Order: sequence, then structure tokens, then C-alpha cells
Amino acid sequence: MHRSVSNENGNKINNERLEFLGDSILGAVCATLLYQTYKEKNEGDLAKIKAVVVSEDILSGIARTLHIDEMMLLGKGEELSGGRTKKTILADAMEALIGALYLDSGYKTVFNFVSRCITPEIKRVTGDNYHKDYKSLLQEHCQRQYRNYPEYNMVKRSGPEHDRIFWIEVKVNETVYGPGTGRNKKSAEQEAARIAWEQIGTQCDYHAKALLFRGNL
Repeated sequence: MHRSVSNENGNKINNERLEFLGDSILGAVCATLLYQTYKEKNEGDLAKIKAVVVSEDILSGIARTLHIDEMMLLGKGEELSGGRTKKTILADAMEALIGALYLDSGYKTVFNFVSRCITPEIKRVTGDNYHKDYKSLLQEHCQRQYRNYPEYNMVKRSGPEHDRIFWIEVKVNETVYGPGTGRNKKSAEQEAARIAWEQIGTQCDYHAKALLFRGNL
């Protein structure tokens, strides 16, 4: 049950606690799969792959495949505003399902379930042809870690109108990265986000705690 239902009904029953639990379990399972599969990769590389795999884009896609979007309970306002198509709501619902499955059937069952859902995504993300949307990754990291958004600032632009080069920096939690360059603002922002993402490295997305392994592995 999405919080929009509880808000309209005036009660406190919703999926938020299950989302919290499922988020951590998802991170633990994903970290285990990456650790076991990619023995040659260092901590920073594993963290970056994990951050992509547990992102809203991928989780919402899995949720649609499982038809979670058809089964969610939403408030009338959220329903009318297209809540069933919102990536954030779908990803949260996926995490809530993982949390509920853990409580109902235990860690081994939820590990197998998450593994079946996530392993194809891990293979896709680590493939040579996968395109990384660094702006989306950086934004999700900032929302999760700092409760704010990256700030992009154009430092300068050079060249004639038909052959412009844009220089853009990005500020993440008071730290400035870049500049990234590109022939338009969008590509320059993407490059700045890539620079920030690469430099942040092992700081990214460590919300899964080892506590979840206690007594279950």
C-alpha cells in the first residue's frame, strides 16, 4: 500500500517500513552476487556497478515485468497523476516486495528471488555496450545520501555559434567537480556528472549494512 492511500485515509499503514527493509536486503544480495562473480574487480568498481543495478531505472523496469504496477494500491490523487508509471513509486514497491518476502520466507528465499531478477541486469550493466546515464546515477546518489540534487553551472562557452564548446561544473554536497565539456549543454553536463561519479567512487551507495547477513548466511 502506497503512502498516498494512508494519507487519504488518515492512518499510518503503508509500505515505507517494508521499503526500508527491502532496500537494505536488495543491497546485501546485490553486493554478495557482485563479490562472488567479479573476483578481479576492486571495491570501487563493485560499488559503481551496484549503484547502477539498484537504481530506480532498473528496479522500476523489473517491477513492470512482474506486473507490480497493476497490483499497487494508490490513493486517488496519485492514481490520477499517473502514479502507476512513476519510476520512484515502482522502485519503492519493488523494495517493499523484497522486504515482505524476507519476513515471510527468510533470507534464502529472498536471495534466490532477487538473484533471478538482478543477475540479468548485472550482466547487462557490465556488458561492453551498456550506456551509463551518469546524470541520473549522480542524482540518485545525491538524493539518497544528501537529500538534495547536483547543481550544474556553466563555466564558459567558446567557439563560433555553429561549433560551440560548453564547459560545465557540477557541485555535489558543496564539492565541485569538472568541468566537463561538450558541444551542447546536455553533453557537457553528462561529462561533468561522469567526472563526479568517477571521483566519488567507493563513497557511492553503501546503504546496505552487514547486519543483514547476521544469522542468515
